[in-house]
Amino acid sequence: MFLVIDVGNTNITFGVYEEKELLTSFRMTSGTPRTSDEYGMDIISLLELNHVSREKIEGVIIASVVPNLMHALTSAVIRYLECKPLIVGPGVKTGIKVVTENPREIGADRIVDAVAAYEIYGGPVLVLDFGTATTYDYVTADGSFAAGITAPGLRISAKALWEDTAKLPEIEIKKPKSILAQETISSMQAGLVYGQIGQTEYIIERVKKETGISDMKVVATGGLGRIISDETDKIDVYDSSLTLEGLRIIYEKNRK
Repeated sequence: MFLVIDVGNTNITFGVYEEKELLTSFRMTSGTPRTSDEYGMDIISLLELNHVSREKIEGVIIASVVPNLMHALTSAVIRYLECKPLIVGPGVKTGIKVVTENPREIGADRIVDAVAAYEIYGGPVLVLDFGTATTYDYVTADGSFAAGITAPGLRISAKALWEDTAKLPEIEIKKPKSILAQETISSMQAGLVYGQIGQTEYIIERVKKETGISDMKVVATGGLGRIISDETDKIDVYDSSLTLEGLRIIYEKNRK
């Protein structure tokens, strides 16, 4: 068995694999500061709650966009799981060539998603990740990461509404019954969700137009991606495990 870890700005997502099968997954928040011992005990507890013995973990791979917590997390993995983790970054085999102007600026999470989408669904493919930020990444037919678009995520936009205005409340992000809202909460939900749908459809169409590839595959992932993908026919596939699958694929490419 091996453990894959996706460190995002909001959550840390863990997945336990046996070969190509995802046995279980679990999360913890990434915004809470922890020592290496706290990470270690939390990881072991979560593994045991999911009926996985730490002795069975033979390898670990980590992709992170939060540098500040990596020292404590990697130290925890080394001490408590007795594994030296593979960190997704320069020098790691991915099967994807980054051809943007500054390849090192591309986040590890975006590379991982691109790898999974290309390996599983083929290219050319546009990969959407509805996370803290909403990202759109174009991977060519030959597996090159050619371009990326970054926009505020749904949670960031919602947080800006209720933190930067005096009278707007904190709300649940969900699609309202109608875009024709008649009170504050549903009006905010309508603006957030339908605004994201509109943005998503426009960017997909614009990418297809500028690349000249009208039949490009569009694959989405991310916590709030299901809300959007259910409301548009511009997204071909919603894959909630895309990032974990990408980590699995990269781990296997570097296993030897």
